[in-house]
Amino acid sequence: MRSVVLVAFDQALLLDLAGPLQTFATASELAVEAGLARPYRLSVVSARGGAVPTSSGLPLVAEPFAALRGKAVDTLIVPGGRGARLDPPDAALLRWIARQARRARRTCSVCTGAFLLAGAGLLDGRRAVTHWAHCARLQELHPRVRVEADPIFLRDGNLWTSAGVTAGIDLALALVEEDLGRDLALRVARQLVVFLKRPGGQSQFSAVLQTQARDDGSFERLHAWMAAHLAEDLGVEALAERAGMSPRNFARVYTRRLGVTPAKAVERLRLEAARRALEETTAPIERVARTCGFGDEERMRRAFLRQLGVPPRHYRQRFSRGETASAAA
Repeated sequence: MRSVVLVAFDQALLLDLAGPLQTFATASELAVEAGLARPYRLSVVSARGGAVPTSSGLPLVAEPFAALRGKAVDTLIVPGGRGARLDPPDAALLRWIARQARRARRTCSVCTGAFLLAGAGLLDGRRAVTHWAHCARLQELHPRVRVEADPIFLRDGNLWTSAGVTAGIDLALALVEEDLGRDLALRVARQLVVFLKRPGGQSQFSAVLQTQARDDGSFERLHAWMAAHLAEDLGVEALAERAGMSPRNFARVYTRRLGVTPAKAVERLRLEAARRALEETTAPIERVARTCGFGDEERMRRAFLRQLGVPPRHYRQRFSRGETASAAA
């Protein structure tokens, strides 16, 4: 039985703990139902034990660190939250994490828990990711860490780091897959009703969310229509007509408010849709290109190379979900 230890501290983000915890618990339940031995023993620990207030106000009940004395630790998971970004940091907590990481087979962080791993000296010279809003700060405070802002989660040796909040579930699913195989990890994902099982290399940025975040509401309905009609004419003239503006004025206003040209926004939406289709279905690449509005495979290939550095076929080979893709198709 593998010991999975989750660290609690004042002002930790509740979902950073609860998401991975439930993922491992569900994996254990499904393994037992399949007639296998229970694979995980789960522990939530804190410095003193007892009730630990989280950032949401809901307390967690934890065992004290001392309860781990003399026990093997397979997987150590450190969450994020305001308590992970204290200035100055909790030196005693950092020392404890560093000691436990030397004992554990693998050490992981969720969201801004990367600040604690970095503060403990575990990420020096390593690739790491955290919530997109805190990547720059992590790099500033810890220049020896190779911070990458885009991935959902990263593995560098026995160290795993993940992006914001729900990415902790993606990370936990990857750990389950490493331990128990892809089939069980997919069953856990379905049981939790999460968005399938996202590979770590997928971007934590959504083209739709990016346009929503930059838009003041002026183009909200237009963006919804664009996302639903990717295979149609989305040139400036067509979009301007739908927005009730002249093409020249539309292009100028759109670029000023969104920070990107209409053509670039359309390409991002189409590229995101194509990526999902390649990951989740077995549809021929030529059909994906037409459905997502690229017109033909060559145009889509150029967009993939320009934005992602790999052609669609290589992208599918790396990120296709296997049996899930067949079911989706």
